Amino acid sequence: MEEKVLITGGAGFIGSHLADELIKHGYKVRALDNLSEQVHGKDCERPEYLHDEVELLIGDVRNPEDVARALEGVSYVFHFASMVGVGQSMYEIREYTDVNNIGTAVLLEALIKNPVKKLVVASSMSIYGEGLYKNPQGKVETVQERPLEQLKAGDWELHDAEGNVLQPVPTPESKTPTLSSVYALSKYDQERLCLMVGRAYNIPTVAMRFFNVYGTRQALSNPYTGVLAIFASRLLNNNAPMIFEDGHQQRDFVHVRDVALACRLAMENDEANGQVFNVGSGNNYTIQEIGQRLATVMDKTNLLPEITGKYRVGDIRHCYADISLASEVLGFHPQVDFNDGLEELANWLEGQIAYDRVSEASAELAARGLTV
Repeated sequence: MEEKVLITGGAGFIGSHLADELIKHGYKVRALDNLSEQVHGKDCERPEYLHDEVELLIGDVRNPEDVARALEGVSYVFHFASMVGVGQSMYEIREYTDVNNIGTAVLLEALIKNPVKKLVVASSMSIYGEGLYKNPQGKVETVQERPLEQLKAGDWELHDAEGNVLQPVPTPESKTPTLSSVYALSKYDQERLCLMVGRAYNIPTVAMRFFNVYGTRQALSNPYTGVLAIFASRLLNNNAPMIFEDGHQQRDFVHVRDVALACRLAMENDEANGQVFNVGSGNNYTIQEIGQRLATVMDKTNLLPEITGKYRVGDIRHCYADISLASEVLGFHPQVDFNDGLEELANWLEGQIAYDRVSEASAELAARGLTV
C-alpha cells in the first residue's frame, strides 16, 4: 500500500514542489492549507500548479478539527504551514505568533494522539541572525547585532574589537541562534517544540533550516516573500529592485527542487532523526549581484537595482550555509545550477501577473520606525 504523507501549507511554494517530489517517488500526498490571501490572492481557489494527485484539504493548522481530519491515515508529516517574512513579523506580532507557534502546538497535540513514522519541520536560516565570521588572524567569531549608531552612519560591515572588518564564513548548524525578529523567534519555537515533543513521545523528528529558497510558484504579490520573488515582482512592473544597505550583503540561494529533494531524503533516512540540517546551495551571492542577474535574464537590464542605503530592523549582514552535515548524513547534493534556476524562473515569470506592493510595504515599515 502506498504510504500517505501530509504537508501542512502544502498548496504553497515549497510545499507544492515537495508534493511533486513525493508523488514522483510513489507516495500519496495530502495537503492542509488555508489558502491565505496574502499568498494565493483573493480567489483562494486550488492553485493550478498543485499536482492533480494531491488531496487538498482547505483548513487551518490552528483548528484541532481540521488537523485531526488531515492526519487520518497518514504515515509522515511535513509541517510547512507558516507566516513568512521578517519585516511584517515585527508589527503583526500576534498573527505570526498565533499561526507559527500556536499552529505548531495544535499539530503536536494531535500527533501525540495519532503518532506518525516521522515529522519533518521547516525551520529557517533567520534563526542564526548573523552568520559566522573570521577575524584577520583567521579565528572564527560569533558576532552581535550591529549597533544602531553604526548603521545610521552607513557603516554596514561587522568589526572586531580593534575595528578590523570581519570576513563571513559558511554557517554550520552548531552556531548558537541569535533571534533578531519575531519571525526568527517563531521559527526557532517551531523547530524546538517539534524536536522536544518528538523526543518525549517517540515520534522521529527532523528540522530543516531553509536558506533563501527561489523558483517557480513563489507568491509574487506578497511583498514579504523571498527576495528573488520581490525583485521579480518589481521587474515585471518595470520598476527597479530596491535594495537595503549597500547591496553587498551575502546570502545563499537554493532552488526549491533541491529543497524538496533534501526534505524527502530527511524523511527516508533514519540517521536524520532528532537532527537539524541546513538546506542551502553552499554558495553565496551579494544581493546586488542577484538583482542584476535577474534583470539580465528577464531582459530588463535598464532597471538596475536601486541601492537605498537604508537599514531594516531585524536584517542581518551576511549568512550562507555550510551544508556538509546534510551532505554526509542525508547524501544531499544540490542539483540545480544557479544560472539554470534563474533562466527557468525568468521563463515562468513571462506568463505571470504580479502586483508590486513593495513600495507600500516599505512605507509601512518606515511609518513604524522599522527602517533607518
